[in-house]
Amino acid sequence: MTVLRRLFPYPALALGLTVLWLMLNQSVEPFDVVVGLLLGVTLSRIMLRLDPDPPRTRRPGVAIALVFIVGRDILISNLKVIALLLSLRPKPHSAFVNIPLQLRDRYGLAILATIITSTPGTFWAAYDRRSGVLTIRVLDEADAAVFSRMIKGRYERRLLEIFG
Repeated sequence: MTVLRRLFPYPALALGLTVLWLMLNQSVEPFDVVVGLLLGVTLSRIMLRLDPDPPRTRRPGVAIALVFIVGRDILISNLKVIALLLSLRPKPHSAFVNIPLQLRDRYGLAILATIITSTPGTFWAAYDRRSGVLTIRVLDEADAAVFSRMIKGRYERRLLEIFG
């Protein structure tokens, strides 16, 4: 194991935590950068103790594309929820949607859970590990089959490429 790998066992996590620290402090002062780097290094070292096997990712271009797709979908979902709240429609068509997943990788499932719960109007309600069926609560969805195809096509397919 190289010295750099020992210092940064999860480099993306260390960098992400550093950036998050700087964003939360709204500062790039040298002190805040040093504290952010220390937090990133320390917490990524702690992560090494929690999970010695780092995720194996492939196709970083697909991961970058997924970030932009998710960002766009969150923006559109925010606008839809705002429109729903401001409309005179008496009641949204909320429903539980069951989606059979092929994705079994725990890192991919964790990212999918984050995507779904970060998107306004959706909530990760349950996941059956044995059958691979994900249950999502959707605030306003007229057609569960269309929503299921959207989750599988937009997110699961890409996560399978990244973690498959």
